[in-house]
Amino acid sequence: MFRVSKKLASNNKIAIIGAGIVGVSTAIWLQRDGFDVVLLDREGPAAGTSFGNGGVLASSAIVPVNAPGLSTSAPAMIFNPNSPLFIRWSYLPKMLPWFMQFLRRANVTDAGNAAKALAAILYDSLEQHQALAEGTGAERWLKASDYLFVYKDRTGFEKEKYSWSLRKDLGFEWDELEGETVDQHEPMFQGTRKFAIRLKNHGHITDPGQYVKTLASHFTENGGELVLAEAEDFVLENNRLKGIKTSDGMLECDKVVISAGVWSKTLAAKLGLKVTMESERGYHIELFNPSIMPRSPMMLVSGKFVITPMEGRIRCAGIVEFGGLDLPASRAPFELLKRQIHETIPGLTYDHVEEWMGHRPTPSDSIPLIGSIPKVSGAYAAFGHHHIGLTAGPKTGRMIADMIVGRKSNIDLAPYKVSRFTH
Repeated sequence: MFRVSKKLASNNKIAIIGAGIVGVSTAIWLQRDGFDVVLLDREGPAAGTSFGNGGVLASSAIVPVNAPGLSTSAPAMIFNPNSPLFIRWSYLPKMLPWFMQFLRRANVTDAGNAAKALAAILYDSLEQHQALAEGTGAERWLKASDYLFVYKDRTGFEKEKYSWSLRKDLGFEWDELEGETVDQHEPMFQGTRKFAIRLKNHGHITDPGQYVKTLASHFTENGGELVLAEAEDFVLENNRLKGIKTSDGMLECDKVVISAGVWSKTLAAKLGLKVTMESERGYHIELFNPSIMPRSPMMLVSGKFVITPMEGRIRCAGIVEFGGLDLPASRAPFELLKRQIHETIPGLTYDHVEEWMGHRPTPSDSIPLIGSIPKVSGAYAAFGHHHIGLTAGPKTGRMIADMIVGRKSNIDLAPYKVSRFTH
């Protein structure tokens, strides 16, 4: 179990704000480099999106939500009760500035640039997770697997020609399953789906919350500190970081990494960084003790959500809803998930259902912020991973550690530069 520290002062300390997969990964890589590291989180490891994500190491998830055509398709999707896009109308005025920039990026050039940036941090996600988890005890939840994109028929696949051509151009390969071969590969469909794409060299986590908590326990057992408090502000001296003002007092540190998901926007603003970022509210339902268990994780394309086999349950996670941080969960996304899972898997039974809603941090250009924060010496950003946080967490942490140590990266870091939001 975690060793929670009350120690808030130390020399040569690096503080990581946010104990989700990105923050915990960063903490472990820095610890392995010999640094004195403290994890700061108001609730503890995996209390947010790292608990409720779809659990897929989706290396092929390189196509941004704001792909070409979104500006014309979004209105029809919003008013279709079977569409995976929802909006809380009372929140629309607050999100409109971000949304206009988000839609402005829905063109071939910007989407292509985003896809290239995402591919660079996603393509080897399974290997990155294996390297991070080795020797931590978290390996038990990490599984190599295929990843299916499942369609009702080939027509649905052909409508996504742009997305698949983008993946092909960036080096992804796949097998096509059609007709009876779909049921042979995944018998649970019973003829409800006639076409699927099979991507190899992917993986999934059979309990994302426990996975991140086990990694965090490994971190504290090896001398890392976990402080349960809320980061409120920063202490600077001549534009150099000196510490963090927390709800439990002053935490002295020489460097800070902001990796608090959607809440990073407010913290970054205190350091002069105005990020155009919004919460994409994501939903999941879990079906416990199901009568049928999928062989591998899959994307049900018609509903834009994943179906993932987990320990003792199936998790159905996805949906996009815009409604901010404060409004309660909506019923419609949960009901859509239930309708589509029963339509896809006839005869499925289970003991009970559990529901969850969380927040994906989505920058207007769909590219995470990974790097130093301008004008503040010792401050770094590692947030904005929208749908790819679990997949890219270990590599993001390794990238930040490389920057702090001074190791040269084999990745072009320009697309992730924080300075793109300073103009």
